Amino acid sequence: MAPISRRKMLGYTGATAGVIGVGGIAASCSTDDDSSAGSASTSGTIFAFRGEHQAGVASPQSASGIVLALDLRVDTREELRETFIELSDSIEKVMSGEAYESRDGGFPAYDSGILGAEPGATSTAVVVAYGNDLFDDRFGLADRKPVELQRMPHFDNDFMVTEERSHGDLLLTVTADSNEASQHAIRQILRETRGKFVPRWTQDGFANLIPDAGPGEAPMRNLMGFKDGTANLDHNDDAALNDLVWIQDGDGQPDWALGGTYQAVRVIRMQNEFWDRTRLNEQEAIFGRHRASGAPLGGAHETDTPVFVDLESHIARANPRTPGSERSLMLRKGFNYAKGFDQNDQLDQGLIFISFQRSLVEGFIAVQNRLNGEVLEEYVRPQGGGLYFAPPAPAIGEFLGERLLA
Repeated sequence: MAPISRRKMLGYTGATAGVIGVGGIAASCSTDDDSSAGSASTSGTIFAFRGEHQAGVASPQSASGIVLALDLRVDTREELRETFIELSDSIEKVMSGEAYESRDGGFPAYDSGILGAEPGATSTAVVVAYGNDLFDDRFGLADRKPVELQRMPHFDNDFMVTEERSHGDLLLTVTADSNEASQHAIRQILRETRGKFVPRWTQDGFANLIPDAGPGEAPMRNLMGFKDGTANLDHNDDAALNDLVWIQDGDGQPDWALGGTYQAVRVIRMQNEFWDRTRLNEQEAIFGRHRASGAPLGGAHETDTPVFVDLESHIARANPRTPGSERSLMLRKGFNYAKGFDQNDQLDQGLIFISFQRSLVEGFIAVQNRLNGEVLEEYVRPQGGGLYFAPPAPAIGEFLGERLLA
């Protein structure tokens, strides 16, 4: 099948929509160190493009991910509308896993061919989110901005954060079973929307998923060697997602935003050569967990509830379990990244922090303010990222962004 036109899309009931609804695979909310979603990825899945929520938000941890920030090259609201239509067509197609139409060899192929003739089910999901800059005076959307959306504020350890590695009009977050599937999605989307966007910044990521990770157990380890994602709620816990992730009626948000969520992204470089020369017991004290088992210090099992002597460890600051701190819990999917060496012959690797929350002020911003001054700051250097708003998924007959522009 060739790329879907707007006219075809209106009649496209979504082969994917009937396979797995957005509510059918829901991610968990963190109850510990703001870590990634509960259990290992459901591989070989076709996620629905349409539904109540964007499927890539409430899906389990994936093995591969890409974040790509884009700036628009269009000038009018009508051009923005056409851009959103083309973007919706492209994303719906790439998430469906269906084969692209064959074409005579004298022409460029519709498909890059990375996944062969038929991509199939690769658990590819694409989350589209709006940046604060989209709501400037270009498109007349200032009065429709989500109430907490803002540019990423400056935090204490942000001296290496730069403008060119931050923010953006739109953010695409691609997740999939493999690096090839993630790259395939990005390639297809960019070729079909060429001329409408200028890439602003991007980062590829990966996760070596821990097999059979159960509820409350981490699905991966970060590149510091510690489990990342301990103590998450069951990713099918709709009550927790409604309480902590999805925008609800009564939140004071514009009507088009109901069912959406705020997204925070931080690309955090780890000073791993410095970290590797640090005593293990000191590393464990910094995190507040045993490295091998993931158990909290003084505990025997990864799922044991931490007992804090003080609030100096990373997990104690992130989630002190004090009255009211439960409002800071976030749905998180992290990815490791590795970019070789920098100009000083130091390893350039770290973590892509991604979180979704009903409130940025109570969620990401509150947690980040508690982390200011923690000992772990000696070993990490944020590079960039941004704050965004992921709208609800389009219904059948809609394009992504239609309610925003209505």
